Amino acid sequence: MSSGVPAEKPLDFRGSMRRLLGLLRPQRLVLAGVLVLGAASVALTVIGPKILGKATDLIFAGVASSGLPAGASKEQVIAGLRADGQDTLADMFTPMQIVPGSGIDFDAVGQVLMLVLALYIGASFFALAQARLTTNLVQRAVFDLREQVEAKFARLPLSYFDRQPRGEVLSRVTNDIDNLAQSLQQTLQQIVTSLLTITGVLAMMFVISPLLALVALLSVPASVFIAAKIGKRAQPQFIRQWATTGTLNAHIEEMYTGHSLVKVFGRREEAEKTFAEHNETLYTASFKAQFISGLIQPAMMFVGNLSYVLVAVIGALRVASGNLSLGDVQAFIQYSRQFSQPVTQIAAMANLLQSGVASAERVFALLDAEEQEPEPATPARIDRVRGQVGFHDVSFRYLEDTPLIDDLTLDVDPGQTVAIVGPTGAGKTTLVNLLMRFYDLDGGRITLDGVDIAEMDREDLRAKTGMVLQDAWLFGGTVAENIAYGADGATREEIIAAAEAMHVDRFVRTLPDGYDTVIDDEGGTVSAGEKQLITVARAFLAKPAILILDEATSSVDTRTEVLIQRAMNSLRQGRTSFVIAHRLSTIRGADVILVMDSGRIVEQGDHETLLRSGGAYSRLYAAQFAEAFAETD
Repeated sequence: MSSGVPAEKPLDFRGSMRRLLGLLRPQRLVLAGVLVLGAASVALTVIGPKILGKATDLIFAGVASSGLPAGASKEQVIAGLRADGQDTLADMFTPMQIVPGSGIDFDAVGQVLMLVLALYIGASFFALAQARLTTNLVQRAVFDLREQVEAKFARLPLSYFDRQPRGEVLSRVTNDIDNLAQSLQQTLQQIVTSLLTITGVLAMMFVISPLLALVALLSVPASVFIAAKIGKRAQPQFIRQWATTGTLNAHIEEMYTGHSLVKVFGRREEAEKTFAEHNETLYTASFKAQFISGLIQPAMMFVGNLSYVLVAVIGALRVASGNLSLGDVQAFIQYSRQFSQPVTQIAAMANLLQSGVASAERVFALLDAEEQEPEPATPARIDRVRGQVGFHDVSFRYLEDTPLIDDLTLDVDPGQTVAIVGPTGAGKTTLVNLLMRFYDLDGGRITLDGVDIAEMDREDLRAKTGMVLQDAWLFGGTVAENIAYGADGATREEIIAAAEAMHVDRFVRTLPDGYDTVIDDEGGTVSAGEKQLITVARAFLAKPAILILDEATSSVDTRTEVLIQRAMNSLRQGRTSFVIAHRLSTIRGADVILVMDSGRIVEQGDHETLLRSGGAYSRLYAAQFAEAFAETD
């Protein structure tokens, strides 16, 4: 198996971010509320240090005043200091509100502190409200994204799921969307708050001291350069990480589904080895992604600390020269910390943001996958289906350079039972898949009662058709619910009647809760043959106009097969039926038997006619009986 890891290529970060923001567009009012609440919280937080600086000035002025002679004026004190040659101290006292001989005005200090406390309580309240709105915004956006993915599944052709490992698809729908939700939740609020904080703090820094503000801004280009360089190296690793996660999930899902066969054929060590390889690849990619992106924060902290030292030294000199008060310097140092902190936080969120964008791109790739042909604007409808089916020069191939069905023509009259036989890969199941419009034709057309099925709505077409596949599918629910799956509003009596007709009732009565027995989605509480019987009963209850049986009795014993055949004979009365079978003994009563080989009908006729002709059907029939005799010898 290949590693499934794509080549490292640049991520369309801008395009993916635009699409992510587009998810938030329906919640514009909520987003506006997030911005308003964030602005209110940041505004109160930013004002706090400036007001708190006044408390520092009051304390410092009180301490300085207590050491000066009482009764002297501020001017006299400053003049005396200059006369004594203490110009630096005189310059420091000049902007201060000193009262010689007085002490610290604790009432004024207390009022300032209470005001700051009120500001911070208000900021916390607005931040809490913003967090609640952000959570609602993100979860609603992710809810809408999941709905888009679910709707996309309904529009994807069956060929898409043929090409994609089931675990890979599940990983995109679960792991990638969950990672995207987590990334949005953690980054959206922080980015909004950080950007508003940077703006508010920068404004206050210029108000206090333009010189110190310019010194603090010197760290910004260095921070941006470091974040961009490291982020660019981390991007490919996040792409590799989430692609490998999908590959590993696909392998685990595959090995879990086929757990019994893996053990039977002694492939456990090989499966473990493959798992170890994928796990090692995921470990390496995850380690590199997290380690490289984790370098951003310490690098930013280093740059921030250098800026902090410069601000502290220059600020001290400005205080000594009397150009700034001690409270203003204290406030500015707080602002410089508040300024570097959101820059550091934004850089630290780069790994989360890149991881989220990588997951978003994988989900968007699913949403952008080529869809099946759209339904006709005015679809044709058949009020009462007679069941006449026609294949007219039908051509189809799964791979462009590998022909499968070419120029196939077939007419089926209403009520006929058409059996399709042939070797594996002859195109038997493909033929009925085309009739159900699971795939679109490459050429020709298929008609139902003279109406081209390409002009019909797919749901309307399939509602008129019942299908029983070789691989029986049951969902997690009761036996009754599984039988009623094919008919909306079926009553309990109709469910039991269908079960009795299809010989399901006899074993359902032996289950602990009868028809209310819960079956898991793997059908583990019933045997393979009983699962098949339930699906046959489901088709019986639906009473379709066209019936398709694809190896429907392959998992039941011979006695049960005979009973089902009798029930099917009555079910097929008045209905056009297509039966795909390998056991030729089960189709002897068919009106028409088609022998297919390499996508072509090589023989056509009833059982007796085909046997007498001595062709392909006769050889297949003889080979089966020879095999049966060989098994009994």
